[in-house]
Amino acid sequence: MRLRTVLATVLLTAVPLSGHPAAAATPVTIAYAQRTQTWELVLTNGDVVKVPEALAVAPSDAVNAGARTAFLVSGDGRHFFYFRKSDGRFAERTLHGKERVIRSIEAYTTGEEWPSVSDDGSFVVTGTSAPGLGVLVDVRKGKTLPQPGGTDEWSFSGFSPDSKRLLMQGVLGGRVTVFDRGLRTRLRSKTRLSPVALANDYVTAAAPVGSWPKSRKLRLVDLRTGKASGTITVRLPRGQYVDDLDFDKAGRLIVRSKTRTGVAIYRVSKTTGKATPLRTITRPDVKVWVLPGDDEYEPWTEKQ
Repeated sequence: MRLRTVLATVLLTAVPLSGHPAAAATPVTIAYAQRTQTWELVLTNGDVVKVPEALAVAPSDAVNAGARTAFLVSGDGRHFFYFRKSDGRFAERTLHGKERVIRSIEAYTTGEEWPSVSDDGSFVVTGTSAPGLGVLVDVRKGKTLPQPGGTDEWSFSGFSPDSKRLLMQGVLGGRVTVFDRGLRTRLRSKTRLSPVALANDYVTAAAPVGSWPKSRKLRLVDLRTGKASGTITVRLPRGQYVDDLDFDKAGRLIVRSKTRTGVAIYRVSKTTGKATPLRTITRPDVKVWVLPGDDEYEPWTEKQ
């Protein structure tokens, strides 16, 4: 099923906040999304943009009526995704662009399918409770792609930071495979680990080990040979764990960890496990918030 561009402009209301000047040379992007009475975007210049057309919970005719619906922000902070109140369809927008509807993803399946988006906001994959994949959509081309190999028996692990590769693992047999955006196989590896992050060399992957989610350990995998490194213990502060694992565009290992006040982001040495703080984000006083690059659910999204 092809995507169609909706011509109507979606209402976005900007509310300026004081005390957060933006650098003139720095483009304004989405710092995070939060849910109050409605979904809102908090921008890097401090402005708040309301998204009143976005569903907060699944409608009464959904499989899991009343369950929280997904609201996602791409890792680059430029794209946001939501289910529309008008018809329950999944939609993509930029701050100043027109809405694009992804008709093959509906709020009806909330709680049974979970969307993930690439860092540049151009590709969407849904996992399912089956297990297996639901749909794979190239948003830029407006194209829903067939399941690789003609089967949905895959678990989706993540995108490479440049959004050009997809990392998946077979539900049966466990074989890890790297696909390009056309879902052509580029590399296949046999490993007992379950990598969750792929570097931009399309060969190096990272896999958490230990008692998830309370783990500080990981291993790196060479997908060309299937060989894994020794266990790396991430030297996080006491009480913090590896909640999210990724690579940046330069191939450095990045870890996000929930703190008492929000989220901390670290660069991690691949040899010593030393965690160098990059930045911290203080949690807003709202029920739900979403950071750029989050999947549908992350440990820090809901207020406890």
